[in-house]
Amino acid sequence: MNNKWIRAAIPALLIHCSIGTVYCWSSFSSTLAEQIKVDSSILGWAFSLAIFFLGMSAAFAGKFVEKDIHKSSLIATICFTIGMVGTGLIVKFSPYLGPILSTIGIFLFYGCIMGIGLGVGYLTPVKTLMLWFKDNKGLGTGISIMGFGLAKAISSPIMNWLQEKTSLSNMFFILAIIYFVMLMLGHLLLKKPDGWVEDQRNDIPNILVMFKNKTFAGIWLMFYINIACGLALISYEKQILQYVGIGIVSISAIQAFTATLNALGRIGFSTISDYMKDRNTIYKIIFVMSIIVSILSLVFFKSSIVKTIIIITLLVINAGYGGGFSTLPALLESRFGMKNISKIHGLSLSAWGIAGLTGNQITSLIYKFTNDYNYTFAIIGIMYCIALVISFCMVKNNHDS
Repeated sequence: MNNKWIRAAIPALLIHCSIGTVYCWSSFSSTLAEQIKVDSSILGWAFSLAIFFLGMSAAFAGKFVEKDIHKSSLIATICFTIGMVGTGLIVKFSPYLGPILSTIGIFLFYGCIMGIGLGVGYLTPVKTLMLWFKDNKGLGTGISIMGFGLAKAISSPIMNWLQEKTSLSNMFFILAIIYFVMLMLGHLLLKKPDGWVEDQRNDIPNILVMFKNKTFAGIWLMFYINIACGLALISYEKQILQYVGIGIVSISAIQAFTATLNALGRIGFSTISDYMKDRNTIYKIIFVMSIIVSILSLVFFKSSIVKTIIIITLLVINAGYGGGFSTLPALLESRFGMKNISKIHGLSLSAWGIAGLTGNQITSLIYKFTNDYNYTFAIIGIMYCIALVISFCMVKNNHDS
């Protein structure tokens, strides 16, 4: 029972497959907005807050997670469950609370409390995986973070089915029970290798010092850009597909494929990085691929093959979006070593929090002022070019940088 699969891979998947359902927001957001009688654009900030608190809680919880993964996994379980149950209660009693209090309640439970559970839970199994998979760190982290991406493909149809068979509030209650069991099982199984003792000395540089480090700043920036560009498309996937004339039935199938590519990108890119001299090469590949498909979408947006081009673009960018997450811990380890990796990884995830507030707003603002999604591909293409330059110029292959 004391091996890398039972003590690291399986519990990590249980944790990440649970908390990764945050990406299922689009499966119920419209129904939620209708039920509490609030415009969906306003309610969309609940998702942005969830990602923001995910990133920020991970950024500041690194030291705590490094010290005690069992306490951190338990806190993640409690916060995530309270967030789900609280959201269900707000939905159930929304007719009595009114639109304003209901919106505040959704922001509090789904955005803030659940977001904290997401951040602590996301960070908790990563170092443990790297310790157990010491010769294949990319594969180890890829397994776990794949679960975060795979959650959308698994849970979206379940959420749709539950909404049809029962009420929206009951959907949250039922899922809260299921995820609580999964998270508790992951909490109980997760364990670092025998004989590993954490260094309790607090000698990690402070936040300002870390951001003055050229390599860390470069990794943070290119990680932020990859997430912001990914969210710009992922959060408006359905609307863009409808805009180019793809039917609703086909859209559901396409979204299942993009979610699958997101998950495969997480396990695929990180595993490939194990066989590369420099793990940063993966990011260069991701950015080049993303630049190419962004240019193709921009050029052929008004042509007869636009549907095919857009689908390919969404698939490629979803894969690169996922791959950027899973390769990050091993990239950081290659630059800064295993010591304090949870703290450094957590600080890096603050980029996710900022991207959560800004990424989906890119497409929203572009469409608001131009009434056309075409310009989104121009903007993200430029951003990917900047990320590629950063990858070459700032993230050097130097352990001591």
